[in-house]
Amino acid sequence: MTVIKIIFAGFGGQGIQTMGKLIAYAGLDSGLNVSWLPSYGPEMRGGTSNCSVILSDEEIGSPVVINADIVVAMNNPSLEKFENYIKSNGILIIDSELVRIQVKRQDITIFKIPAETLSLEVGDKRYANMVVLGALIKVIKTLELESVIKSINIHVKEKYYTNNKLALDKGFNYIN
Repeated sequence: MTVIKIIFAGFGGQGIQTMGKLIAYAGLDSGLNVSWLPSYGPEMRGGTSNCSVILSDEEIGSPVVINADIVVAMNNPSLEKFENYIKSNGILIIDSELVRIQVKRQDITIFKIPAETLSLEVGDKRYANMVVLGALIKVIKTLELESVIKSINIHVKEKYYTNNKLALDKGFNYIN
């Protein structure tokens, strides 16, 4: 049985909801059951933003994620809030250029991604979320990179497709 529970968290405007949606779409396109539960403040851009995604080959009973397999933290407040949501032996993926505080947990695997630097290689720091998403795909090994690229092609404006794909590749290849 495959069940992966992921929390994406950061500031509004960082593409947190987009990351969650694209993973959810790729899961659906791969024949998995999916839950996507967004949460964001009324101010959106600049405010807090997070979403939970569950990918499963069985029915999903609840969209609420408390004991996450993976947390993606794109800023300090997100790490502070969601670090304890990660189950023991779970995974934390952080944007190492925006998350400056120390991780307290010793029982998890941590991937630090220099998302802004890698996204600037694509041409714009606004692709940092896609760099991190690429790293996540490599880490979870449940979804094929091509299925996420297909989701981008279907669900993202065509003019952003090429750079999103390049950023996704940067993050995917950053992980050994």
